[in-house]
Amino acid sequence: MSLIPKETVDQILAQADIVEVVGDFVSLKKKGQNMWACCPFHHEKSPSFSVSPAKGIYKCFGCGKAGNSVQFIMDVEGTSFPEALKYLAKKYGIEVPEDQPSPEYAKEQSDRDSLFIVSDFANKHYQNILQNHEQGGIGQSYLKERGISGATIRKFELGYSLDAWSDLTDAALKAGYQQRFLEATGLTILKEDGKKYDRFRGRVMFPIHNVSGRVVGFGARTLKSNDKKSPKYLNSPESDIYHKSNVLYGLFQAKQAIRMQDMCYMVEGYLDVLSLHQGGIENVVASSGTSLTEGQIKLISRYTQNITVLYDGDAAGIKASLRGIDLILENGLNVNVVTFPQGEDPDSYIQKVGDAAFKAYIQEHAQDFISFKTSLYAEEAKGNPVKKAEAIREIVTSIAKIPDPIKRTVFFRSCSLIFDIDEQLLISEYNKMQLQGRQQQQQPKTGNPADDYFDYEQAALAAEAEEYEQGGSETDELKRYEREIVRMLLSYPDKLLDDGVTTSQYILEQLEDIEFRTPVYRRLVELAKDKLNRGILPVADDFINYPDNEIRTESTNLLSDPYELSPNWATHQIYVPHESDLLPYGTERAVLRLKFRYLEGVINVEAGKLKLVTDPQEQVNQITYVMTLKKLHKQMGDMLGIVVFR
Repeated sequence: MSLIPKETVDQILAQADIVEVVGDFVSLKKKGQNMWACCPFHHEKSPSFSVSPAKGIYKCFGCGKAGNSVQFIMDVEGTSFPEALKYLAKKYGIEVPEDQPSPEYAKEQSDRDSLFIVSDFANKHYQNILQNHEQGGIGQSYLKERGISGATIRKFELGYSLDAWSDLTDAALKAGYQQRFLEATGLTILKEDGKKYDRFRGRVMFPIHNVSGRVVGFGARTLKSNDKKSPKYLNSPESDIYHKSNVLYGLFQAKQAIRMQDMCYMVEGYLDVLSLHQGGIENVVASSGTSLTEGQIKLISRYTQNITVLYDGDAAGIKASLRGIDLILENGLNVNVVTFPQGEDPDSYIQKVGDAAFKAYIQEHAQDFISFKTSLYAEEAKGNPVKKAEAIREIVTSIAKIPDPIKRTVFFRSCSLIFDIDEQLLISEYNKMQLQGRQQQQQPKTGNPADDYFDYEQAALAAEAEEYEQGGSETDELKRYEREIVRMLLSYPDKLLDDGVTTSQYILEQLEDIEFRTPVYRRLVELAKDKLNRGILPVADDFINYPDNEIRTESTNLLSDPYELSPNWATHQIYVPHESDLLPYGTERAVLRLKFRYLEGVINVEAGKLKLVTDPQEQVNQITYVMTLKKLHKQMGDMLGIVVFR
């Protein structure tokens, strides 16, 4: 496998600003010293995703995801470490010198990377047919008829698949690609009798890209109007790189426009996206015929909090899509709706009225979703009390999805006016729904990151006393104290203590004879020792940017803190010392606590040896040794304020 030179990796890590990198995917807000957002990796209503500009790390205190800029790209894009480095290098204009991939490199590539490679080959193959093959003229005629320009065809990398049984499969195998990857992406179908054929034949090809621009799948439209057996549109099946619930067609081409205009237009089909993009509305994506999913909403929320859904003029289709929009509300996004005249869709309407008139129509006819849904149901329920009651409950269900209480209040008022019903009755119905939901869940409430000061020392002492009195797993206790030592080693490695000794020097000298039991902490300590032995003071970046994923993740977890000192303390001129202000005291106690717990284990081992000693003099010597250890253990306990029971 070809490697990125270390000096290039160092350059990438030095230039990759964590706030800029994460800010490409989520909207960050400053709070204290850190930046906060709702986590892009799991659903949440209150922000628990923290970015520390000073430390160059991110941490979600809800789902536990953590790391540096490279790890974030790995997590959000699902790429390997080298691919994440290349992504950042491209972002910051850093050239990555690499040798041409060797046969060994191809063999060592993971199955996931191989799926991307095969999909890219297929994409280029289909493009070449559209542009250069005789049959490609069929596809070009269709696209021209639909008003799609050559520039749009090239930008979205449209192609055409030959009307032949195994054209792509044969070409890929001839080029050296493995059949198992063709099958895994769904490009090739293997029959029971061993024969193989292409999934896509005689179709216009719409490649589907992930947010970083890599092809993950295809949508394909047949041009055979007389073929009743084949569906008009055929999509790639689910694979390791293609999950349709987490992909939006056109997002790669639209993401910058969405961010700049702070708005995302949502349509249904591929041609809707192409026509609008070509008409100057570049901030448009499609769900590709699937019901809107939470994963797709999370993708959009990285770039904007505002979505406008452009509906076809089909009433039945609108009603079927309403549940998906409730999901958008539940995720805290603002939703507008635009409907088109009966029989029109975004593609046909922009082709009919032109770009300028289409844009004007959207501006004039956009209305917030709750008002739209309320009017829709009110019209259906007119003159029917039973339907009216059902409609009101349906609207309240949607309003209940909105996390913002001010928005909920506004919509309750609007709904009460349209249905001519008392606003308080709507609120009562909402409260009833909320109560029923809480009773059904019966789950403990999880707290959000606090702003107030948290007394680490008192919490640690209380936990120590409770653990020691109740007993507990020796392994768990040792792990906790090893964790605290390594946390301080990473947080303040080069901070000077008394007599000009750094924190890392003091900790490693004091614990020289103690072997850490937790594997990842033992590795971290050994890395720090290796640095010191070479005359180099370890720093946090050595661990945050370490190539090994386990080291990176654990280092980031140790350096992440959900608590910050509230600025109100300073406003009221109340001084609260930070941990760093009491570093000599804190480091000494952390070392002492680990020695105390480690000594407990030694005492248990030595006491157990008494059962095996038969010589009277050796028994006396062993008892004396155990008593000496216990005396030392009690002295340590006294220093820590822990009562040691005999």
